[in-house]
Amino acid sequence: MTDRGPIRHGQRLSLRPEHLDEYRRHHAAIWPEIAAAITAAGIRNYSIFHFAGELFGYYEYVGPPDEYAARLRALAAAPRMREWWDLMEAMQIPHPGRRDGEWWAEMEQVFHLD
Repeated sequence: MTDRGPIRHGQRLSLRPEHLDEYRRHHAAIWPEIAAAITAAGIRNYSIFHFAGELFGYYEYVGPPDEYAARLRALAAAPRMREWWDLMEAMQIPHPGRRDGEWWAEMEQVFHLD
């Protein structure tokens, strides 16, 4: 962990309603190589919440801040990651306001209390 603590990320997108049960099933049995790649990228406390067709993802990045972009590129290149993303993306609807290059729309943290 860095001296400044984890860097928190909140993200959102929509889920096609007919895929909610399937999305839950996949995440209840996440492929071991996907879980290992997420951990190797320095991502901890990763959670996805659902409400009324919207998904909210939260995670903490605990690696060196200057390695974050490189770690995300390595995560994207991990074995079977593209296969996992292809399954998930078919069930998701990205937010129209997301930045170029984003699938999940990155949110700004406006408050945190430990």
